[in-house]
Amino acid sequence: MNTPRPPLRSLDEAMESLLSHASPLPPESVSTVEADGRVLAEDLVSSLQVPPQDNSSMDGYAVRRGEIADEGVPLPVSQRIPAGSAPQPLQPGTIARIFTGAPVPAGADAVVMQEDTEALDDGRVRIQRVPSEGQWIRRSGEDITRGSTVLARGERLGPAAQGLAASIGRDRLQVARRPRVALFSTGDELVMPGQVAPEAMKPGAIYNSNRFFLRSLLLRLGCEVQDLGIVPDVREATVQALREAARTSDLILTSGGVSVGEEDHIKPAVEQLGSLDLWQIAMKPGKPFAYGRVGDAHFMGLPGNPVSSFVTFLLLVRPFLLKLQGASQLHPRALQLPAHFDLQRPDKRREFLRVRRDAQGGLELFPNQSSGVLTSTVWADGLVDNPGGQAIRRGDLVRFLPLAEWLA
Repeated sequence: MNTPRPPLRSLDEAMESLLSHASPLPPESVSTVEADGRVLAEDLVSSLQVPPQDNSSMDGYAVRRGEIADEGVPLPVSQRIPAGSAPQPLQPGTIARIFTGAPVPAGADAVVMQEDTEALDDGRVRIQRVPSEGQWIRRSGEDITRGSTVLARGERLGPAAQGLAASIGRDRLQVARRPRVALFSTGDELVMPGQVAPEAMKPGAIYNSNRFFLRSLLLRLGCEVQDLGIVPDVREATVQALREAARTSDLILTSGGVSVGEEDHIKPAVEQLGSLDLWQIAMKPGKPFAYGRVGDAHFMGLPGNPVSSFVTFLLLVRPFLLKLQGASQLHPRALQLPAHFDLQRPDKRREFLRVRRDAQGGLELFPNQSSGVLTSTVWADGLVDNPGGQAIRRGDLVRFLPLAEWLA
């Protein structure tokens, strides 16, 4: 008697279950200059004002507005104030030569840029335009106020955030440790590029493309990757690879071999060393997915078809790894854009369609949505998240997920 298959899980249910197993990794201290892509494990609170004092945003002259009632007033220059200097209070009846970034002297309430002045032969300067109050002055604390949180725990740092941390004097930051991921593929049909020329490939053999994009996706997420290559379809070899990977990894990631065929050894090997759940997820592409534990390491098994592997990584593995790092933003922000195509026969599962934006601001559909057509992932600049069974008519607004955010 055949055991009935369990019902397909929804993607949201699978996501919730998966993320419940992810606890943030311990923090470590890194140099701010090396923190690009890392996730903050602390709130950054400023102990100073930025800018620290009022300063000029232009090269020109610091003035008292009350002494410049009309255009054409000539005034003597009482001091020169370069950036980094400490000016004297502005003497009554004078102006001060000032440069961009220099502190504004006490008594001055505006800066006139040098293009609106004329230097006279007697050393005075004619002000040719009456300034407005506070003109070309950057106020103390207008960027950052003392005691404010400039970056929050869970923020994934980029170049601008590194600069912001440096602007409040932080040369080191507490960030989550990089996830250590062991990666391998299974399948005797797999061949590495460079090992066999295309014309010498045996019948049924294919090049291992999954290894290349999965490794790059992991590196973009800030992971340390242990690449174990291709593991043959032999039970003992699979067990040995898993045992070795579990010693040093937070996550073991595989592609292929998570079915229940006689040559699929991942399931019994993981169960021999730990525990495994095989999920059938109501999504297309990417229905087969596995999660489990091998020792202290998490295990995830992705489907072997390249597009299925690519999409399930983005939808399930990526947020899991971000949560391991304590990130607050786990998913890309969706846009509502018009479909410039028709989908008359939708799949009953939730479908992720490879699309790209056209010159009119809508979305065009890649003509072949097969899970084996990897060219679609290069052509596309995003995915349409389409509910199961929902037809799409040209002009309908659809939920668009940009690949640029996933791949950043």
